[in-house]
Amino acid sequence: MLAETICSAVSAAGLGIAAITAYRKRFLAATRIAAYSLVPVGLVMTGVVEWLSDIVFKPSVWLGFGLLALAWLLFMTTRAVERRSGSTRKERKAARAASQGDVVSPAASTPSLTSANTTARPQPRAKKEPQGAAAPGEDFSDIEAILKKHGI
Repeated sequence: MLAETICSAVSAAGLGIAAITAYRKRFLAATRIAAYSLVPVGLVMTGVVEWLSDIVFKPSVWLGFGLLALAWLLFMTTRAVERRSGSTRKERKAARAASQGDVVSPAASTPSLTSANTTARPQPRAKKEPQGAAAPGEDFSDIEAILKKHGI
């Protein structure tokens, strides 16, 4: 009841200010002030003010807002921890599947460089080719295996 009275008084004062502004021949500003001053009465007539006052003065509503805030806080904490670890569930699953798989990719000519492959000897280095020229028979299967392993 008090909120409705206050809203009505604010609207009446706003309409009075709009009338004074219109008397000074500032019609655009007077129309804008009148529009703003009609909003509180409109909120009272639609029941929004009563609904808001019911929300503000009920402890159970504040408890509900507190629980929503707690849920949001827990969600954001888990997201931050997940980002900090640097991996998502999908990445961990792919890494687990890769560690259980073969050391050598089916299309690779040599074993891939992983910790599971400790017996492989390093390959002798080939004679360095000029950077722009590639040999016609070069095999890129080991590079392809590495790219596939990383999902590229």
